[in-house]
Amino acid sequence: MTAEPNAENVSAPPDMLAAIDMGSNSFHMVVARLVHGEIRTLEKMGEKVQLGAGLDAQNRLTDEVQERALACLSRFAQRLQGMPPEAVQIVGTNALRIARNANEFLSRAEDVLGYPVEVIAGREEARLIYLGVAHTLSDDTGRRLVIDIGGGSTEFVIGQRFEPEALESMHMGCVSFSNRYFQDGKISRRSLDNAITHAEQELQSIRRQYRAMGWQSAVGSSGSVKAIGQVLATLKITDGTITLEAMQELRKRLVSMGHVERLGELGVRPDRQSIFLGGFAILMGAFQSLGIETMSFADGALREGLLYGIVGRIRHEDVRERTISALQERYHVDQLHGAAVEASAVAAWAQVAETWKINSFSDEDTLRWACKLHEIGLTISHSQYHKHGAYLLQYSDLPGFTQQFQWDLAALVRGHRRKFTAAIWAGALVEEVPRLRYLCILVRLGVLLQHARNLEEPPELTLEASANKLSIRFPEGWLEQRPLTLADLENERDYLLRQDFSLDIITEQKITE
Repeated sequence: MTAEPNAENVSAPPDMLAAIDMGSNSFHMVVARLVHGEIRTLEKMGEKVQLGAGLDAQNRLTDEVQERALACLSRFAQRLQGMPPEAVQIVGTNALRIARNANEFLSRAEDVLGYPVEVIAGREEARLIYLGVAHTLSDDTGRRLVIDIGGGSTEFVIGQRFEPEALESMHMGCVSFSNRYFQDGKISRRSLDNAITHAEQELQSIRRQYRAMGWQSAVGSSGSVKAIGQVLATLKITDGTITLEAMQELRKRLVSMGHVERLGELGVRPDRQSIFLGGFAILMGAFQSLGIETMSFADGALREGLLYGIVGRIRHEDVRERTISALQERYHVDQLHGAAVEASAVAAWAQVAETWKINSFSDEDTLRWACKLHEIGLTISHSQYHKHGAYLLQYSDLPGFTQQFQWDLAALVRGHRRKFTAAIWAGALVEEVPRLRYLCILVRLGVLLQHARNLEEPPELTLEASANKLSIRFPEGWLEQRPLTLADLENERDYLLRQDFSLDIITEQKITE
């Protein structure tokens, strides 16, 4: 799921960027040019795929919706050809978060696109949406509330300027609500009231917090919000601004329509008519529950947030680095020791990365961050702390990280000590296991070399690697002066051998096999 870095791209940042948002209702792609550090949009593409509506009773994506999605992605893929991997980010949202066969579909999607596809958690989706919105609005002061109604989830964010302060993703969307309350196409006062009440009930968990924080402006960033604003303008109820009074008037008009087929009379596009009511009910519930008085529309959304995330990484302003630092602080991780383990592991990685095909930017980041956080579980208990650490990394909300990246970090922390078993990789894609296995061996090596915790510089090692073997040659006399490290390495050789991996420890005087 990772691509090899290109030396040319390392020295010169890409000037073309692309982001794809595989939403529960529609797939969107934006292509932009990076000019003097600023993003200039060149092209936007979008198709209504309805991935969320293609989930069967067992929450599995049907063959039909998979084929429809892959056909869309094949058209997007043509526009991406030739772009370096670090300039492209492709993410899936709610439908792929809940689909039981998501991994199967993601593998097919990657084959079509030629780039990695990753699923993001709800709060990470909210953070990226806010980032996209914030960059498309004036840099004003004061808090803003941002609401994005997707096909399967709705994100609620309060923030100032470019920094979110409260993030939440609620499991309700225009597709799921429309299917539940308006599946037959009929519009009644009762069905609309029930849908709005449902939305208000969902919002009870954040209502008090959000109202207490407050905001100076409210912004909607989704197709549902845009469609509602357009209807209000068509009916000359407002100029497109959404107010509580206007929503109440539109509510009466919708009930009088009687059926979704008549929504075209209000100016609703044919491809949005079947999901318009679900989006309206969620927004009306938000207005009433959170006490929103007026809302404007912003064109920026998740895909724009992805673009700005790419730019941040190019500028070495990676939000993930801040997340790692925050975790170290929160869980009182020994940062000096973590840095020493990182230095030892990365020095070894530099010699074997090409042979083991773990030489991508993502591989190096995964290795570095796993080393920094390998002792995070100590804050819970010393006993089984590697398992506690893995749990924290897998299930915490980590800004900037995809679900897959979190799983990778958790697996490396889980496997950094004690037994080295196949159970560590349970749940990973088959094709990902060799990569994670190699990275984990390097983390383990870094930990062993720094077992004495004296912040020693890594020794001048010479490593030779093959598929299931690693030979390490130590400087003359180095191991003899460090009997603890030698004993650790001999134990490690036994652990690895149980997984059919050979570790040779070589000194100038003798070879221990």
